[in-house]
Amino acid sequence: MRTIGLVTVGRSDWNACLPVLREIAGRQGLRARLYVTGAHLSSTFGRTVDQIAADGFTPDVQIPMAVDDDSPAGVARAIGAGTAAFADVFAADRPDVLVVYGDRFEMYTAALAALPFKLPVAHVTGGDVTEGAIDDTLRHSMTKLSHLLFVANEEAARRVRQLGEESHRVHVTGDPLIDHLESVVRAGLPDRLEVARRFGLDPNGRNLVVTYHPVTLQYAETRTHVGALLDALTRIDARMLFTYPNADTAGRTIIEAIETFCRRHPRAQVVVNAGPAGYVSLLAHVDALVGNSSSGLIEAPSFELPAVNVGIRQRGRVRGRNVIDCGNGVDEILEAIHLALAPETRRDLKGCSNPYGDGRAAPRIVDGLAGVTLDDSLVIKRFVDTRA
Repeated sequence: MRTIGLVTVGRSDWNACLPVLREIAGRQGLRARLYVTGAHLSSTFGRTVDQIAADGFTPDVQIPMAVDDDSPAGVARAIGAGTAAFADVFAADRPDVLVVYGDRFEMYTAALAALPFKLPVAHVTGGDVTEGAIDDTLRHSMTKLSHLLFVANEEAARRVRQLGEESHRVHVTGDPLIDHLESVVRAGLPDRLEVARRFGLDPNGRNLVVTYHPVTLQYAETRTHVGALLDALTRIDARMLFTYPNADTAGRTIIEAIETFCRRHPRAQVVVNAGPAGYVSLLAHVDALVGNSSSGLIEAPSFELPAVNVGIRQRGRVRGRNVIDCGNGVDEILEAIHLALAPETRRDLKGCSNPYGDGRAAPRIVDGLAGVTLDDSLVIKRFVDTRA
């Protein structure tokens, strides 16, 4: 029996983890061990560990990590504490392979702790680029700490190989977030009226989902940036549903700003956690997504949904035709939102493809986890020098 350890740290990566967990559960000779940490265990961010139980899984280990202190020192301390906690977990009961996803600092702590244990690590969705966030560095670091590399597309595969990784370690699988999205759609989405009723939107008017995260390499400018976004939104005739930002430096600045905005504007409200199915139903029925979330690039294309991408947080990331990039100025944001809401924009997105996968990433990932030989040839890596 091969034990696959999976780490989940928050609502976004849980949606990617879930299809892989379900695939493991359906395979003979495999069992999963689920490590839950980060924002999942924080009441500030909706205590989404409860969603894990609702989806039919029980955490094997819960690792508290202080994510409520969003100062640079607080994030650094959380990285240290998380690494120490995972070290204790692996010393007591080590899985055969550890799966980490994406680029969160909480996720990084597990990959780093695995290193001295010679614990093989599989990194899902390496090779992306987000130049405005510390996530970019964390993602590339996790790739170097890992031994199996499951990437979303060929461009990501090229970047991972450019980091010196051997080609036999790199597998283009797609992003399991798309698997989750498609499974929710197959199960049946509520209609626009029901979604509007649940989230306080207008079934007959225009509706926006707004998700804005800290730009962690510009965190000192967060108040100015979110202020410009909110200023632009006051001039848009639409209902608005704000979601909470990630547990990043200056995240509380954004939370305070959107909470204040929603108290003052009856057309706006905030939801801490819409839930996996709830968020997918929003993407299916709203008129545009606004902010700087990866969701606009990864998930929104599957719904042919215009996504206004503000600022540099996602700069460098592969994007579909649905993404409308703009700067942080009020006028730039306004122009981009008006373009997103224009009827011809939605018409032009008919047939828009998603560069992040076809909804079959999880079986490919689990094939790789099940079939790999667990010996020194896996954990002893050779740097491939690509110079001519």
